[in-house]
Amino acid sequence: MLIEKNIHIDDYDYPLPEERIAFYPAAERDQSKLLVYRHGEITDSRFDHLPAFLTPDDLLIFNDSKVIHARLLVHNTTGAAIEIFCLEPLAPSTDPATAFAQTGEVTWRCMVGNAKKWKHPLTIVVPMDGREVRIEAMHDGNDNGTFAVTFRWEDPSVSFAEWIEHYGKIPLPPYIKRDAEATDEQRYQTVYAKYDGSVAAPTAGLHFTPAVLETLNAKGVATEYVTLHVGAGTFKPVSSETIGGHYMHEEKIVLSRQRIESLLSLLSRRRIAVGTTVTRTLESLFIIGAKLTLGRPDPLNVQQWEMYEDLELRTVTLEQSLQAILRYLADNQTDWLHASTRLIILPGYPLKVIQGLITNFHQPKSTLLLLISALLGEEWKRIYQHALEHDYRFLSYGDSNLYLP
Repeated sequence: MLIEKNIHIDDYDYPLPEERIAFYPAAERDQSKLLVYRHGEITDSRFDHLPAFLTPDDLLIFNDSKVIHARLLVHNTTGAAIEIFCLEPLAPSTDPATAFAQTGEVTWRCMVGNAKKWKHPLTIVVPMDGREVRIEAMHDGNDNGTFAVTFRWEDPSVSFAEWIEHYGKIPLPPYIKRDAEATDEQRYQTVYAKYDGSVAAPTAGLHFTPAVLETLNAKGVATEYVTLHVGAGTFKPVSSETIGGHYMHEEKIVLSRQRIESLLSLLSRRRIAVGTTVTRTLESLFIIGAKLTLGRPDPLNVQQWEMYEDLELRTVTLEQSLQAILRYLADNQTDWLHASTRLIILPGYPLKVIQGLITNFHQPKSTLLLLISALLGEEWKRIYQHALEHDYRFLSYGDSNLYLP
């Protein structure tokens, strides 16, 4: 068995009192606290001071996925409430952009609350622009905890994106124990969000404001974007004793040829991921290119353990990897890379792309905390202890970290 599969999740636990969880964001995005870890030293700062800790040789990479109104509260004919949480599109396409543009009918994989009360098709009535759009929803049964839910509506002028935007709610994380409010529409979304598809925010980016981005640009810090649509599995707890028993969720990656060319041209800079989703995207991108370079099967679908099992993948350089992807796009006459990843990043993982990270504080015994340990080693414990002792706020709406090991 791989050494990494024997990692005990209890070694990545820490005490997190409920009062340290941020149930609301800071009054202003960039006024949250910023913990800076550089070369073994911890500095307490504020997020609007982030540019002071970076140089013109740095490259910040963001996730521009946009959170959708994924929570639907519907009532059956007897008045019982049923909650439908849309996770990912299944038909007629698994591509989020295509699914959101779909009219008439679309099928999504969903979690369903109070599913036992859903015995007949549900009717969703959506007021839109002075008229009502009626949607019929039906499912085909429980499949390992999720349901394939088909939505049908007759109005051909209305897309799935339009009616779910009107009817659905922003899906706050389960540990934020309150209903979504009007302010969450803006605050649980990055200012640079562009492409619909996430059911959880890439929260490291929530601290950025136009002013901070302008200051970074004026300083000469380069910026680039990737798109990874964040799935609800990001909150899935590790329930097994060792990490080998944990099954990683799949997430979709969409990346243009132009952005891959840009990353290739910026390899001389220090690459800092804005968030764990960007980290997983970039490291998955490397694996895709390495698989293409070595002629491995199914190169566009990154599996959970293949970087640990196929050690030859590690011998490919980042430049070779990105060039292989560009050749693949050219050979297939497309400007877009559509891929998926189940990658798990654990202590011992050979980070091939990122050299720094901006991120929030993560849940105890989570795969995200394991990713932090892959970058920092045991130092994460000292950093988190410092944060607990200095009144930092934790999790999605909490304070931020800049790690430059």
